[in-house]
Amino acid sequence: MNPTAYIETSVVSYLTSWPSRDLVVAAYQQVTREWWRNARDRFDLVASELVIAEASAGDEDSARARLAALEGVTLLDATEDAANLTQKLLGLGAVPHTAAEDAAHIAIAVTNGVHYFVTWNFRHIANAAMRSQIERVCRQSGYEPPIICTPNELMEPNHEDPTA
Repeated sequence: MNPTAYIETSVVSYLTSWPSRDLVVAAYQQVTREWWRNARDRFDLVASELVIAEASAGDEDSARARLAALEGVTLLDATEDAANLTQKLLGLGAVPHTAAEDAAHIAIAVTNGVHYFVTWNFRHIANAAMRSQIERVCRQSGYEPPIICTPNELMEPNHEDPTA
């Protein structure tokens, strides 16, 4: 059985968006596409109805591409436990109240026992200050948090000898 990886909306957005002229964004897009090629072989990919709702928003063609990428991804339930943990993450300041959806993504993944939470959201999720606060609240609530990471951090290393 493969480890589970929760696909937060930013990942599918980078996966399916038109190539950016911004060098950093273009790099994230490329990394995401490379990671996605092998992700289904290495992880059980999961998301939630919240990801579907967010991916459905905006330009129709773009939304259609995001939803197509998510086909076959298992959707996790947003339980009462997830709602309670969302409120704790917000109430204890691990995630700002202005980012309630981000707290809900985290809570859904945590209460479903996901191994990895994959995101490009550095503002409210994947940064050192936020990670430690999120992990603290999850553990105080009786849950083991997933590893919050970017697709880049989950890339399979290439062990081939380039001189061979």
